[in-house]
Amino acid sequence: QVQLVESGGGLVQPGGSLRLSCAASGLPFSNYAMAWFRQGPGNERPFVASISYNGGSSYYSDSARGRFTISRDNAKSTVYLQMSSLNPEDTAVYYCAAGPTEIPHTGGYSYWGQGTQVTVSS
Repeated sequence: QVQLVESGGGLVQPGGSLRLSCAASGLPFSNYAMAWFRQGPGNERPFVASISYNGGSSYYSDSARGRFTISRDNAKSTVYLQMSSLNPEDTAVYYCAAGPTEIPHTGGYSYWGQGTQVTVSS
């Protein structure tokens, strides 16, 4: 079955950096767009970033643009989210997702990981 496994979360001080990874299995990874979403204390899961199947296009939320970079390695079936200049508002569980196109909405994604916690605190 399809599995998306996130890793790389943790506790980081404000202004620090983290790199999240999401390893995929059970699907033709290079055929899928990938995305990162995050969920704080509420029920909403806002879009963070997405990347097309071949890495040729990427999109970011306003809060992520300029601080976060999404990338993928199709040979490793892995997508990454490099995060820098982190602030407490970035604290959330970060989820990766796979879907047919890189739209910035949860409804566009068929497969989801279990999430990795990112906590930004001094």
